Amino acid sequence: MSRALVLFAHPCAESFSASLHKTVVDTLSAQGWDVDDCDLNAEGFNPVLTESERRGYHEVGPNLASVADYVERLRAAQALVLVFPVWNFGYPAILKGFFDRVFLPGVSFRLEDGKVRPNLTHIRKLAAVTTYGGTRMRALLAGDPPRHVVKRAVWHVTRPDKLRYLALYDMNRATDTQLSAFQARVEQEMKVF
Repeated sequence: MSRALVLFAHPCAESFSASLHKTVVDTLSAQGWDVDDCDLNAEGFNPVLTESERRGYHEVGPNLASVADYVERLRAAQALVLVFPVWNFGYPAILKGFFDRVFLPGVSFRLEDGKVRPNLTHIRKLAAVTTYGGTRMRALLAGDPPRHVVKRAVWHVTRPDKLRYLALYDMNRATDTQLSAFQARVEQEMKVF
């Protein structure tokens, strides 16, 4: 059985993001995935990279000490699904902190002759499920950093066979019909993931 690590980053259980998270987890589970459901807020993940962690960042092996459990969960996954809202054209701090603290040298990448080489190539499938308060045009004008980080940086360290970026734009004006349609799209994508 293949394992999917679902990283969820939203503090409110009644949010639309929480509903999308539930859809992702339930659908993947129904499709036979062994789902490692990592709700970063519920687990109390600390997103702050400390001074000592930064100073030891490049010491492969010892750099895992404070996040070893999360590293093991990441290493055990064959799929990675990120579920998050876009806030201020970026990730919620807790998800950005996960990347800062867990995507370490020796974990997500190797440095060889000063170049970043992928180190999470066991992750064969990568997806992001997200919502934006603004329109697609506003996101484009701001450079759409979350999309680029998933489709370039996270893609680079995983090199998956399948990549999906599922985004609902203009969330602030979305109708119930639009929300339901997006949720149905997410469910369908997870059925064939």
